[in-house]
Amino acid sequence: MEITGEYRLEEPRDDVWVRLFDADVLRRCIPGCKELTQTAENSFDAKVVLKIGPVSATFAATVEIIDIEAPESCRIIGKGNGGIAGFAKGDCVVRLAQDGNATFLTYSANVDIGGKIAALGGRLVQATSKKLADQFFVSFSSREG
Repeated sequence: MEITGEYRLEEPRDDVWVRLFDADVLRRCIPGCKELTQTAENSFDAKVVLKIGPVSATFAATVEIIDIEAPESCRIIGKGNGGIAGFAKGDCVVRLAQDGNATFLTYSANVDIGGKIAALGGRLVQATSKKLADQFFVSFSSREG
């Protein structure tokens, strides 16, 4: 399944780039994030509570940021397991472009899912993923994160 999005953030690209790698910022902005631990310079472990349709579960996830071309782009690879609810794994390319005093962020993710969440259907999972991404970027762009 492919998920894409774009956001305009009202701050310079260099500032956005730094915040995208800040564990404290990410912990506050990721919807349902209960724990986020930086395990290496560009790697994280997380526990995230998600509800997709009627299925609710705590996912244990690992995330690694690779192919880093600061402050323009990176690739994020990750996998998460929600026990009986299922699993998700995928990769996402994030690109940042300076737009005056703002930053234009685009992402393109490819995700594989299995278990109960896969049985819910791609449209529901895509809609929920888009909603979660929107929640993340609203929080991130408010600079409260």
